[in-house]
Amino acid sequence: MRICTWNINSVRIRLESVERLLKEQRPDILCLQEIKVANELFPPGLGEALGYNHRLIHGQKAYHGVAILSRLPFMASKTRHWCGKEDARHAWVSVEARDGKPLELHNFYVPAGGDVPDPEENEKFAHKLQFLAEMSDWFSDRRKKSSRSVLVGDLNVAPLESDVWSHKQLLKVVSHTPVEVEALTRVYDSHDWVDAVRNFIPAEQPLFSWWSYRARDWELSDRGRRLDHIWVTPALKSALGAAEVVKAVRGWEKPSDHAPVIVELDL
Repeated sequence: MRICTWNINSVRIRLESVERLLKEQRPDILCLQEIKVANELFPPGLGEALGYNHRLIHGQKAYHGVAILSRLPFMASKTRHWCGKEDARHAWVSVEARDGKPLELHNFYVPAGGDVPDPEENEKFAHKLQFLAEMSDWFSDRRKKSSRSVLVGDLNVAPLESDVWSHKQLLKVVSHTPVEVEALTRVYDSHDWVDAVRNFIPAEQPLFSWWSYRARDWELSDRGRRLDHIWVTPALKSALGAAEVVKAVRGWEKPSDHAPVIVELDL
């Protein structure tokens, strides 16, 4: 099973890029974040010619939103709101893997948190910390040793020193501050998650999935951050087959500032 996550930063603007990714990478399931469109305006027929006949859209006008496109039929599908806000940041489905057993897939778009890393001064940062705290509690309540779950999405935190271009320079920059890293670590520990990408790429090796539009030459400067993640529960660790950040996609015409992340499971 091949699972891909991508913050598309407006699905309607980058419709051709989504189709190209589906053709070139051929994931079984594609999870999108920041679709920035209401459910009824999500592009009809997207991916259907390539066999993506199953979809779950959890969107809203102009902001946020997540979507799941799949070749595999859904056994169940749900959406959830967090922090008392209806801002379309979480959708999940259950699918039947090739071994005949169900797999639960969660697609998240965690709040970015604004520019000031102080919850007292910045309501957006406070919202982000609350969101991560609620995620931690929710997954802790759902934890089972036999759980076959995958969590993907733009989690808007780069947890490791090697997940940012400069650890020292970004310690006070939203996405890599100690308080955010601690909050994400609690989510990670709450369900005994395994970082599927770092399972293949050593923790000391720099790895990014996001590069700012502000960079004159994003590829040359390579001042990126790893904000997009795929985690699996321990029951799926032995099934991990491969993982990659498809960096070349960041260089496509009218690109998202995020690159897709792909994991293969031998299921």
